[in-house]
Amino acid sequence: MSDVNDRIDEKYRNLGENPETYKEGLFLSKPLTYWDYIQVDTLLSLQKPRTDYEDEKIFVIYHQVTELMQELVLHELRQITGPMPVTGEKLAEKVKRMIRYTRMLITSFDVMREGMDYDDYNTFRKALAPASGFQSANFRYIELRCTSLPNLVNSRGKKRLPLRPTIDDFFNNLYWKDAGLNRETYEASLTYTLFMEKYGENLKKLAREMQGNTLEDKVNARLETCSEQTRELLREFDKLYNIEWPLVHLRTAAHYLDAKGETKAATGGSEWKKYLHPMYQQRKFFPSLYSEEELENWGKDYKI
Repeated sequence: MSDVNDRIDEKYRNLGENPETYKEGLFLSKPLTYWDYIQVDTLLSLQKPRTDYEDEKIFVIYHQVTELMQELVLHELRQITGPMPVTGEKLAEKVKRMIRYTRMLITSFDVMREGMDYDDYNTFRKALAPASGFQSANFRYIELRCTSLPNLVNSRGKKRLPLRPTIDDFFNNLYWKDAGLNRETYEASLTYTLFMEKYGENLKKLAREMQGNTLEDKVNARLETCSEQTRELLREFDKLYNIEWPLVHLRTAAHYLDAKGETKAATGGSEWKKYLHPMYQQRKFFPSLYSEEELENWGKDYKI
């Protein structure tokens, strides 16, 4: 116990502080509780359904959980795309964590697909427009930290690029903008406009910061020394995040929007069948880890 006291004294003296003040503060403090530490009351006060349909609360909570899972992925990405060097062992461990989080995103979709009343959902969703999962900024932040901008431009977007494209050229032709921006008339949906007003500058700033610093860049820099185990982990994360998860989302959308032969529009107004399918998105984080045939057939073998 005296050793602990000595270390406490040393810690605060090194900070130029009086240790006795902090000890007195500790003596006066209340015990820490689970509900205060996790902020349970605050967390459970964040569900604000817009209608009286009971299952809307499920819809809200599920999407909040999704954002938390994405934040966990970002927590790992911020570390491995930051300025500090990362060992091969640490990289593999971080990718394993991201795989676990993404698997949770995939399996948890049953909460939505099987856990809401069909008719209730198709009624209360009308009160949600123009809000859309398209407006998840965390999803875009993950993409920008994982891979370089050219990998986020699909084949149609590449045809629009000038001979020597700039960062702005790539950014303006990112695949996901096709869901809210008419490339011929440049008319934008309200969903897209509100999203860009809120997050557009932050996304562009991160895109610039990540040039040469993405996870893909770090992998390519050490590709020759990258173990086969790490390569396989990266491929697994890539396919889970960019093929399996969009397809689960697509199947869930089809269950509610297309199950009775009615092709209902998404709340954000996008052509959800095309927007969600990986063969249209063509998003892949680590193309150097695949053969030309694999890249050409990305997502094509997967059906709804």
